[in-house]
Amino acid sequence: MEEFHDGGFDLSIIRPSMRIEEIKFRGEGVPAGQSGRIKAALLTFHNLETMAVHLYRCQLTRASTELNRQMLAAMCNEMTHVQDFQVKLYEYGWRPSRLQWAFWLVGLVIGLGSRLGGARSILKAARWAEIRAVRHYSELLQSVDWDEETRRVIEKDRFDEIGHVKRWEDLLKSV
Repeated sequence: MEEFHDGGFDLSIIRPSMRIEEIKFRGEGVPAGQSGRIKAALLTFHNLETMAVHLYRCQLTRASTELNRQMLAAMCNEMTHVQDFQVKLYEYGWRPSRLQWAFWLVGLVIGLGSRLGGARSILKAARWAEIRAVRHYSELLQSVDWDEETRRVIEKDRFDEIGHVKRWEDLLKSV
């Protein structure tokens, strides 16, 4: 796991505000090869965030515990990431993958499976998923030539994922 830098972001903000001026049509004049990499990366982000939302949703129980509170906050944050990438896809003139249901299903399987194993299993599964998310974010930030506004959204979402890893690691120490 790479070192934790805040990048000017605040982890206590779960749902950042968004203004109408931030919605723009993108992609004009982007070379085809670069456009293809952007599309593939945005679809990857959107699909994996969809998986994360459903993973957390299926891990939640009805109990009023600190773990459930943290999971609920993480799920809410992941929902904003799904929205971030869905908006970016539409800004570029694309649509989410028709196969996103498969990522929903993977989240369901991992979430319910880990929930059956109890708190430690839930935290390990969440940590595992977030570590992979951080790797994907890091790789795709470096391998794609992003416009500055999109890059900033991706960096913020990546920072959130690093924060989730740290949160699950801290909670694992107390379980």
